Amino acid sequence: MNVKYSRGITLHEERRDMSIPVISVVAKSGTGKTTLLEKLIAELKRRGYRVGAMKHDAHRFDIDREGKDSWRLTQAGADTTVISSPEKLAMVKIHEEMKELSLTDVVTSYFPDVDIVLTEGFKKSRVPKIEVHRKERSNTLMCRGEEHDTTLVAVASNEKLDVDVPLFDVNDFSGFVILLKKGFCHEKKE
Repeated sequence: MNVKYSRGITLHEERRDMSIPVISVVAKSGTGKTTLLEKLIAELKRRGYRVGAMKHDAHRFDIDREGKDSWRLTQAGADTTVISSPEKLAMVKIHEEMKELSLTDVVTSYFPDVDIVLTEGFKKSRVPKIEVHRKERSNTLMCRGEEHDTTLVAVASNEKLDVDVPLFDVNDFSGFVILLKKGFCHEKKE
């Protein structure tokens, strides 16, 4: 189902290059992106959806702990190292050219078994975005500042704002889930 908003954007058209819907939650640091994502994931899971989550890190990160077996295998030259247990799986994959994979490539390669992927960050991507805004943190929206980001589909705020997309209270998690269900996810029987 395509949802058309007043500004003429049909949500499904914005993500035509990915079969799995991806929504990115963006905001300035310390605004509450992770908190919103935690609540959205919990509410989507409660409604029967399989949810993928992905955090963007613009800097280098390391999940391997020095001296651990997986670290030692990567240090020995393994291009991909997987840690597997009955309850989880983790992978370290070395990028030869030190170039980050596209969001589309990551989603299609590593999230084939989910109904929706929620990301934190990826503010420069062309996927639909929800911006978190808190009046004590900023006077302006990132997606409505110097550049008008046409991928913004909603704002979560603790103050009333005059915006051209749906505005939700930062604690209206069920409202966001309704937006996601209408514009991005297939209906699930609750």
